[in-house]
Amino acid sequence: MKKRNLIVFDMDGVIIDASNSYRDVVRQTTRQFFSPAKAANQLPDPLFELSDLAVVKQSGGLNNDWDLTVAVVNLLFTLVDALKIHESWDPWVRYRQTMRQCSLSRLADFLTSSDTPLRSLLQQWGKQEYPFIAGLYQGDVGSGNIIKQIFQEIYLGPALFKSTYHMEPEIYRGEGYILREKLLVDRSILAELSQENMLAIATGRPGSEAEYALEHFQLRQFFPVVLTLDDCVRKEKRIIEQEGKAVSLSKPDPFMLDAIAEGYRNAVKELFYIGDMPDDMLAAARSRFNFKSIGILISAADKSSLKKNLQRAGADYIVEDFESLKKIVL
Repeated sequence: MKKRNLIVFDMDGVIIDASNSYRDVVRQTTRQFFSPAKAANQLPDPLFELSDLAVVKQSGGLNNDWDLTVAVVNLLFTLVDALKIHESWDPWVRYRQTMRQCSLSRLADFLTSSDTPLRSLLQQWGKQEYPFIAGLYQGDVGSGNIIKQIFQEIYLGPALFKSTYHMEPEIYRGEGYILREKLLVDRSILAELSQENMLAIATGRPGSEAEYALEHFQLRQFFPVVLTLDDCVRKEKRIIEQEGKAVSLSKPDPFMLDAIAEGYRNAVKELFYIGDMPDDMLAAARSRFNFKSIGILISAADKSSLKKNLQRAGADYIVEDFESLKKIVL
């Protein structure tokens, strides 16, 4: 059998433009989280620029956008004047009652006066973790994870949220931001790449949201193998059951890349992983297989900054677009 190259793609920022969906949902979820507090009406709109958010995303260790949202909320909470954490077994009551006695005046002043508030707070304080916020990011949607639920309601919109979680949304009734996503690569390029290569996807998206994008943009035919956050979570649960230890198999862990490569072990000539974040490059470097990492800048708001971060993470190649990518993998 003739051996072929295996080309694995990240999804968001590589195949799908999520800047107006996932990234903006991070911003809108953050605003919604602080909305019950005093002086919430003084917060600027937008809270911060998406280019500023990218600084936090590129700091690493935040493969999914729920984690990114929590990191941002924690950063901004350093400027919130909180009098007392309300005690309640009901997380929604605990959240709302606590936030209602918080004041956002200092936070509003800071956000209004700074062009890059997230960058400034990250440089000054580093990543923060407040117990109150951590307590609202436990479990899942419908079982106490307030931040994830707010995020999913805004991202999916009422109809998709209800069909996914079999419950009514708590706070958001507007159009889902998932409808704002766009395709970054022409299908003709994927068709060309798939003629002589094997294509796959390794993404931090939940399975249902990856499937939605594949169907919506008619991409399923190009990607016979797709690994998602769901696959990581299932394996993590098995490790806990069998070994009694908690691990994270999301990127930069190479679990998804190794699992895909293992399935093609005897049919592969060269292996490539295309991503848009430093954690993607690290996952390729840590794989048991000899992946070459390709950082792509196609969706970056600040291409220069991202290029430097990808280089620091050990990218083998960095390209601007898919035409440049073709010259490497074909």
